[in-house]
Amino acid sequence: MDYNQAQERVNQLKKFYKSLLWFGIVSAIIFFNDIFEQGKLDFSLFKGSIILTIWGIILTVKAVKLFILDSEWERKVIQKEMGKSKEPIQF
Repeated sequence: MDYNQAQERVNQLKKFYKSLLWFGIVSAIIFFNDIFEQGKLDFSLFKGSIILTIWGIILTVKAVKLFILDSEWERKVIQKEMGKSKEPIQF
């Protein structure tokens, strides 16, 4: 991994962790607001829980891309594909 790739990865990690922090803050605000107002959780569209669900799904997809399907995984798959060689045709 060269410097530019490392810098790009650090920037992606920084954006992901910042999004995760904001998700946690907004979730806590909505959660405690529901608890204090109603005394229970209400998972309706207009209370923000659907928005949090969609936001959580998006963060999950970003985490998979960032941590599982990273450049190391890509390099391994490329090497694996390059290792597959076709048998030469014998006449």
